[in-house]
Amino acid sequence: MIDLRSDTVTQPAPAMRAAMAAAEVGDDVYGEDPTVNELQEVVAELLGKEAALFVTSGTQGNLCGLLAHCGRGDEYIVGDRGHTYMYEGGGAAVLGSIQPQPVARDDSGMIDLAAAEESVKPPDHHFARTRLLCLENTADGRVLTLDQMEASAALADRHGLAHHLDGARLWNAAVALGVTPAAVAAPFDTVSVCLSKGLGTPMGSVLAGPADLIDQAHKWRKMLGGGLRQAGIVAAAGLYALEHHIDRLADDHANAARLADGLAAIDGVKIDSCATNMVFVRIDAERLEGGTEPRHALADRGVDTRWKGPRSRLVTHLDITTDAIETTIDAFADLLA
Repeated sequence: MIDLRSDTVTQPAPAMRAAMAAAEVGDDVYGEDPTVNELQEVVAELLGKEAALFVTSGTQGNLCGLLAHCGRGDEYIVGDRGHTYMYEGGGAAVLGSIQPQPVARDDSGMIDLAAAEESVKPPDHHFARTRLLCLENTADGRVLTLDQMEASAALADRHGLAHHLDGARLWNAAVALGVTPAAVAAPFDTVSVCLSKGLGTPMGSVLAGPADLIDQAHKWRKMLGGGLRQAGIVAAAGLYALEHHIDRLADDHANAARLADGLAAIDGVKIDSCATNMVFVRIDAERLEGGTEPRHALADRGVDTRWKGPRSRLVTHLDITTDAIETTIDAFADLLA
């Protein structure tokens, strides 16, 4: 089955599994796992930050960052389709009593900075205290430019706000921009990056930033149940991925572009957007016979997808070959013939 549902479905490669099996381990709750410590040092250096913390997931990494920056009754400004706002269970509000202040996000994935500036609260007891500005890069596969991120940093600096990046796919952004990961991370105080999406590890993310904030985040990780023991087994997968799987993200981007071009040539298919490794597509549902669900019809043709009505997000990743792209294009063509 060609699985285009997400880049989280990747399988650890044999060499990654071998690195995991050979990992030197210790008790990470005591700070004694050498492989976890190495991963944290490597990510901090890659992102140009003082320190880093290995966490179980991107949701946990973002939440630890938000909790380290904000207290009860504080608020953070975030895009109205931002992952931390829409897709992480409302954790900042539920667990941290941190109020989200959403502002519009445009088609580039960038928040409306003018609206964000207007949303900064004055020092008045009627209002939550604005403490943090949060961006996402990539956002729906779209890459924020260095200029966009610097403009956001300037806004945060004008108002004394901290600046956080949900960089789950920061690696894709760096490859697409042709810059180092540190260049993408530079405008931000803290950055959360995922290892389990395009990089293909079984689990894990890393939060990076100033040493004092990472120390606070470490305590929050413990409170959130994120303290692991011999976690070097999975940290080794992260180290392998950082060495072998960043540059090859360009292949995923090329496969997504080829997929978008091939699908756009099919009558009844429209491409809403294609950026980095994501293709947003919609079909003319009236062309499907007998009310056939596109997911089931494509699964019958060997392609696994997710749909919301006539729309789908197709995500390329390290388990998707160029042959799989051509097979997918043929499956869509057959479906809509």
